Amino acid sequence: MRPEDLILVSVDDHVVEPPDVFEKHLPAKYRDIAPRVEHRADGTDAWKFLDIHIPNVGLNAVTGRPPEEFGMDPTSFDELRKGTYDVKERVLDMSANGLLGSLNFPSLPGFAGRLFGQLEDKDVALALNRAYNDWHILEWCGYAPERFIPLAVPPIWDPDAIAAEVHRVAKMGCHAITFPENPVPLGLPSLHTDHWDPVWQACSDEGTVVCMHIGSSGKLAITAPDAPIDVLINLQPMNIVQAAADVLFSPMIRKFPDVTIALSEGGIGWIPYFLERIDHSYKVHKAWTFADFGDKLPSQVFMERMILCFIEDDFGARQAREIGTDRICIETDYPHSDAVWPNAPERMTEAFAPTDLTDDEINQITHLNAMKFFQYDPFKIRPREKCTAGALRAEAKGHDISIVAKGRRVERDAPTKVAVFGAT
Repeated sequence: MRPEDLILVSVDDHVVEPPDVFEKHLPAKYRDIAPRVEHRADGTDAWKFLDIHIPNVGLNAVTGRPPEEFGMDPTSFDELRKGTYDVKERVLDMSANGLLGSLNFPSLPGFAGRLFGQLEDKDVALALNRAYNDWHILEWCGYAPERFIPLAVPPIWDPDAIAAEVHRVAKMGCHAITFPENPVPLGLPSLHTDHWDPVWQACSDEGTVVCMHIGSSGKLAITAPDAPIDVLINLQPMNIVQAAADVLFSPMIRKFPDVTIALSEGGIGWIPYFLERIDHSYKVHKAWTFADFGDKLPSQVFMERMILCFIEDDFGARQAREIGTDRICIETDYPHSDAVWPNAPERMTEAFAPTDLTDDEINQITHLNAMKFFQYDPFKIRPREKCTAGALRAEAKGHDISIVAKGRRVERDAPTKVAVFGAT
């Protein structure tokens, strides 16, 4: 398939929230408490919430800048590409990249929504959480509903409140929710308790996908406190491998057979070994561990319940048929440092070139699976022939996609945990 004929839907991108997030949807009595952007003396911008300052870490939004300017130093809005925080510009950036649809994870509240939970008054926390979701669904995604898949942030401190929010946003057309890949580092009960049952039941009722993004617990795999950042970057996929095992052997898998989990930004190249390993271990050890998958193997249950997602994973693409083309979705990770922009069609074509995948199988991976899993149908609004990479790029002709150096400041000290973008 030619690059221009691809239809691309990414199930993992990110938004850098603009300063006016809470202006329209938060009740007036709470606006003095809401996070606000402050321009600091050092030239950076940061969100101020309670006594917390939350900078926009450089690697969180480096699309459009040369790799020499990547880093952990905080930034200002002036240094960011407008498409990171301006939805009109985001749609143009998507079109220039040949990308039809995009699901956007949050930055400010953290992938698991724990920022708001730091308020002692949980009524106020819930108001902030709902206001954020309303902004995301009605304004960000609502600007071009054929271009975005809505994603809700959970009031993570209360499973009943999460369940209520799942039902509320489903009425607004949102059928995806973020959730920590491991609640324990957040001081919350594990996946092996019944604490989260109201959440799973609500997601089952609404057909809502549970998106577990790497690092959404605020913790990634690392070997030692003084290990270089390269170690953490390269071990990131191990975080989702841990999550996959945790979810698969949790009671939720048996109790709520209709709940689907997206292993966001986890890659797929590790899947064949993982499936072989879990089946071997199950056969050898189930007599004393009492693991029970009924008349199925763990690998079969895994492939029935998980959505598998990759950004750039050429080995995984070559093994896609063996892994299962009906479970794989693509990601572009805009505007993070791993973003595939503005060359997503070419990069996807390159990844599929060594394979003998049919056009139908490629279409599954590039858009049909995302449409099915996330209840997203852009073709109701936009004719299919206008959804191809070539058609979208024609609409964005003249849009500036050049790489622009902003001039890097001196690197500032920052705790290692800020490498978990959007999670801290």
